[in-house]
Amino acid sequence: MSEKLEQQSLSQFSERAYLDYSMYVILDRALPHIGDGLKPVQRRIIYAMSELGLSSAAKYKKSARTVGDVIGKFHPHGDTAAYEAMVLLSQVFSTRYPLIDGQGNWGSIDDPKSFAAMRYTECRLSPYAKSLLEELGQGTVDWASNFDGTLLEPSVLPARLPNLLLNGATGIAVGMATDIPPHNLNEVVTACIKILDEPKVTVDELYTIIPGPDYPTKAEIISSEEDLREIYRSGRGSVRMRSTYEIEKGEIVITALPHQTSSSKILEQIALQMDSKKLPMIVDLRDESDEESPTRLVLVPKSNRVDKDAVMNHLFATTDLQKNYRVNMNLIGLNGKPQTRDIKLVLKEWLTFRSQTVTRRLQHRLDWVLDRLHILEGLLVIYLNIDEVISIIRNEDDPKKVLQKKFKLSVIQVDAILEIRLRQLAKLEEIKITEEQGNLDSERKDLEKLLSSKTRLKTLIKNELKADTEIYGDERNSPIVFREEATAFDETELISSDPVTVVLSERGWIRAAKGHDIDPESLNYREGDCYFSSTPSRNNQNAVFFDSKGKAYTLPCHSLPSARGQGEPLTGRLNAESGETFMGVVSGVTETKIILATSSGYGFIANLGDLQTKNKSGKAAIKVQENAKVLIPSVIKDENDLLAAITNQGRMLVFPYTELPQLARGKGNKIIGIPKANFESGDEFLQEIAVIGQGRELKLISGKRHFTIKLKDLENFLGNRGRRGNFLPKGFRKVDKVEVVSPENL
Repeated sequence: MSEKLEQQSLSQFSERAYLDYSMYVILDRALPHIGDGLKPVQRRIIYAMSELGLSSAAKYKKSARTVGDVIGKFHPHGDTAAYEAMVLLSQVFSTRYPLIDGQGNWGSIDDPKSFAAMRYTECRLSPYAKSLLEELGQGTVDWASNFDGTLLEPSVLPARLPNLLLNGATGIAVGMATDIPPHNLNEVVTACIKILDEPKVTVDELYTIIPGPDYPTKAEIISSEEDLREIYRSGRGSVRMRSTYEIEKGEIVITALPHQTSSSKILEQIALQMDSKKLPMIVDLRDESDEESPTRLVLVPKSNRVDKDAVMNHLFATTDLQKNYRVNMNLIGLNGKPQTRDIKLVLKEWLTFRSQTVTRRLQHRLDWVLDRLHILEGLLVIYLNIDEVISIIRNEDDPKKVLQKKFKLSVIQVDAILEIRLRQLAKLEEIKITEEQGNLDSERKDLEKLLSSKTRLKTLIKNELKADTEIYGDERNSPIVFREEATAFDETELISSDPVTVVLSERGWIRAAKGHDIDPESLNYREGDCYFSSTPSRNNQNAVFFDSKGKAYTLPCHSLPSARGQGEPLTGRLNAESGETFMGVVSGVTETKIILATSSGYGFIANLGDLQTKNKSGKAAIKVQENAKVLIPSVIKDENDLLAAITNQGRMLVFPYTELPQLARGKGNKIIGIPKANFESGDEFLQEIAVIGQGRELKLISGKRHFTIKLKDLENFLGNRGRRGNFLPKGFRKVDKVEVVSPENL
């Protein structure tokens, strides 16, 4: 008895047992295969359904029947796990290209796990599943015994498309995991064709074709381009998704949620903040989702003055309206080993798999064609020697051997001859066999050419990929839009949005007056100081200041001192370089457009949001040339606004602001033509730039005199950006100040 026992230390046994378990979980449960992109349970479900005849054109069959076949024949695990895997393959909101077409309650986007029991639901394969099964019986893949050795199952399905990238995969193994995001079929196939045409294509070049994942939701992918590129270079990273929303009749309507995000959880998170007074500007919350609008969550603001974009920005930072998804393209390759791969390696390895399956399919067909031609050659012997063959069959005891010897036929040919029925001996049958022989011989030649030429094989693969794209391809679901990092409200963002006017003095003192109807020049200023610039704003907005170096600085309006006093110096709030002066202030929403220009005659249009910063040292805005200075910035309020550029020599040019580029920073383009020599000598420079709204007129102040250029007279100064402009009337070529006024205010 003791001789049959194997003695082994507990440590050795545990190590081996755990290693065996680990390899089983990795290879047979958790990680997908490069070929079909499926984990074993998914593959067994699809194969079992095909064996049950549940094609996309078949009648639905109870899910319990499929689950029974899966766990009874192929999958040695519980029915619950098998059914949940089946559910995921059928949910259009969970799987980018569903493999199963379900009927009944298969869960909802609000609660994916609310699906009915398998005895109540029915299913069949989706049309897309055909791309995995169409070539299964054509010698394309290897087969292996099932868990009890009584049946065979495919080791991998002969996928005609790279399903691994199309539907992605998620799994947790032992010591490793996989998180492969889904992608758009058209983009992935285009990338495959690109690799076939240009094997040395780089990952960065592939990124121009596949700009990012494509989830089964219309929520935005807001990861930066560099983050997405890095994912495809390394096979690791994270994708950030953000909900989309619209403003309807003053209400915020959320129309799409990140992948696998529950709307009920979102509602719970928002309601919790409302109860804790963190969202005082939201008074009601409704779920209006229905069959036509699967996602429609409505937030009702307290008033129309509520900054709805700021509310959503806060919710993105504090709820699941914005989520990160880990990416780890860890999969089982053709060598049977798990490894994390970059996007090019994944596509190249799948194309190798596809090349192998197509080659095996062609070889399988060629073998059949050769076998059939061999049989046909034997059958034609009958028709050439019909009487002699019949005589042998009727008179010989062993006609098989006689026929074999007499006509030098093979066993296969003789067997085929002996199985022929009398009615097949008609002349018509001979014609059919000759015709079939000719067709098969032509097919044989084509197959041999394909198998002997890598170029032709590659062309065939490309054509098949294109054909499948025509059938299964669709538009991208998830738009890729770079967005700034979402930030939660702080106490300053919960303040009122009362109107204020921000006033900047000549010596850089700042203050904020209530309302927009004040006269900033009539305020009291310190001795030796006077009014310089002002901008209308709101208490919950930011004021952006510009210094003579072209830097932009930001301060919240609510933090500015009251206009009842004389204000405070900006140098006490901001870290401007010594000797720098402040050249202007603007305020508004982040989309507010402003004109930034320097006396050198260059400038551009900027969004106010691009110029804001929390850094007290500011951020670079406009590049200032040597001997140039920053001009007072102005706000553009309408798409039809014009710009009036005036030089110190009295030249003026008027043109649409849209002729200038919109930039976040830089030097900009030429506004008005100033000869370089004139500027460098100090003889000529851009002195003023004003924004002329529709129906407004230009008032020029020169000393104690003023001159108004009427609407009709502005046409005399219209021209293309960068031109020299025309001279102002004599006596008004030395302009001290420019005002834009309404005709009724003259």
